[in-house]
Amino acid sequence: MAEDIKTKLENYRTAPFDARFPNQNQTRNCWSNYLDYHRCQKALEAKGEDTLPCQWYKRVYTSLCPISWVQKWDDQRAEGTFPGKI
Repeated sequence: MAEDIKTKLENYRTAPFDARFPNQNQTRNCWSNYLDYHRCQKALEAKGEDTLPCQWYKRVYTSLCPISWVQKWDDQRAEGTFPGKI
């Protein structure tokens, strides 16, 4: 499985189609992948496992989300005021 993830990350160009978000507006897709990345990081770090699989979510949200949104969410997480459940 690790080889499959490494291959996907190496061949990554842009966010693939996600059937959960079929419309042009990709705001929810951006938000979901941001949350999924941080949930994945938290879960795998708690188990003491490698967090390489989480990089997929990060690549997707960085290609979909405006940088200002990500910076704002990172600041909110640091301050403890982030509205999402991680």
